[in-house]
Amino acid sequence: MMSRNAEALFWIGRYMERAENHARLIDVHYHLQTEDLQGLQLAGQEEKTETLCKWGRIVDALGSRAAYEQQYGAFTEQDVVHYVTLDRDNANSLVTCVNHARGNVRSMREKLPSELWDAINGFYLWLREKQSSDWGRESPHQFFGRIKEWTALFNGICQSVMPRENEWHFIECGRYLERTENTLRIMQSVRTNGTRNAEPPEEMEEIYPFLQAVLRSVSGYQAFRRYYADGVLPDAIVEFLVLNTVFPRSVHFALHELDAHLRGIDLQEKQMRVAHDRIIRQVGKLKAELACLEREDLTLDPDGKVTGNLLQAAQQLGVTFAHTFFRIGEATA
Repeated sequence: MMSRNAEALFWIGRYMERAENHARLIDVHYHLQTEDLQGLQLAGQEEKTETLCKWGRIVDALGSRAAYEQQYGAFTEQDVVHYVTLDRDNANSLVTCVNHARGNVRSMREKLPSELWDAINGFYLWLREKQSSDWGRESPHQFFGRIKEWTALFNGICQSVMPRENEWHFIECGRYLERTENTLRIMQSVRTNGTRNAEPPEEMEEIYPFLQAVLRSVSGYQAFRRYYADGVLPDAIVEFLVLNTVFPRSVHFALHELDAHLRGIDLQEKQMRVAHDRIIRQVGKLKAELACLEREDLTLDPDGKVTGNLLQAAQQLGVTFAHTFFRIGEATA
């Protein structure tokens, strides 16, 4: 497979996973902020301002604080929502991700099912007509719900009609590497937003809505309750989203899927196979480090160094993937 084709397929998976993550994250947080403001109707202006500034958590979870502050400055609801969804100057906004994914699918139309093009093209044509002023005329929940439906349609077509050949494996590699990074960024937000093992009842009452939102932002609230019942604590959430073996958005699950799809790639050139084996070993090393983690390692990590190191390792995997399969300098972040 030519390197530019591998790159296009890999980034189709990453972009669509990123778009879904953005939609779910901001939808959940939007309603969390709405509840906060309703509870602060009689509060002072200082407390209201503090609540609005919590929109910065969204930007932190996406790893875009520096770029956002350079462009917008303060973290307001209107600016953050526009930046994450419809800002074409933001290389990682929802509309930009969908546009790039569409371009990559178009370049690969001869090798991909036509249904994939129909889905991504319809998604983009619908999304490009949206304006920031639409928030006042329609429910944000309906808008982000529609985004999730479009991405689910695209992913469902991938799963149901694509032959299990290199094209499918490259898309899935992109999807699961992106998912690993997204989940770890959310884990970092758990550690950096005042949620470190709040044990007194009054403190737990304060942060409970945020912890619930963290779980809902990965569609993991109900699954978490099956394992931990009412034990909605920061350390339990980190353990669940890092170490759980069966939840599809845990780091453990995503890394094992990434490893399986990497091994499914069939390469003919000997030089490529050598590089391919190298990245498989790198993923295996990260899996081994994860397997050695105990709950205590996460519990005794109040500053999030463990999850931070895992995030750096996942990001390095992306760099290695580019050097292994793409033409250097062509990979698109």
